[in-house]
Amino acid sequence: MYTVGVITASDKGSKGQREDLSGKVICDMVTEAGYEVVQQVIVPDEKEALSNAMIHMADVLGVNLILTTGGTGFSKRDITPEATLSVIERETPGVSEAIRYNSLKITPKGMLSRGVSGIRGNSIIINMPGSPKAVKETLEYILNPIFHGIQILVGDDSECATPHHKG
Repeated sequence: MYTVGVITASDKGSKGQREDLSGKVICDMVTEAGYEVVQQVIVPDEKEALSNAMIHMADVLGVNLILTTGGTGFSKRDITPEATLSVIERETPGVSEAIRYNSLKITPKGMLSRGVSGIRGNSIIINMPGSPKAVKETLEYILNPIFHGIQILVGDDSECATPHHKG
């Protein structure tokens, strides 16, 4: 069973002034997909708070997948991509491009997402939109291929081209 950490970037949510509906959607969907949610946190839209949460989940908790929600837009407080870029070792641009591609099929506003993704150690970090609807649409699109990415990253599978055995 692979593990997940969930980070919601929200000034109001971190102060208890807004319910974290997007974080709940993530937890419900990844649990249903067979992952174990190890930690879920809400942090303010601040680079240091976001970076520290990602580093803790990757380096201390050793989660396989870190999913962030919120802070990827054009607001001056939207800093999640910059925090992510400061902690990853390798970018995974195809993941972010796929998320935007899928969003653009639903709304032209998908082009406004600045979300990024990458690898830190044995953790894949993915920035997702902030709305519960967009989170659901994103996870439905990426969960299956990301599972395979985790398998390759942690050494449970070696190649994308390896034929799968049928039992």
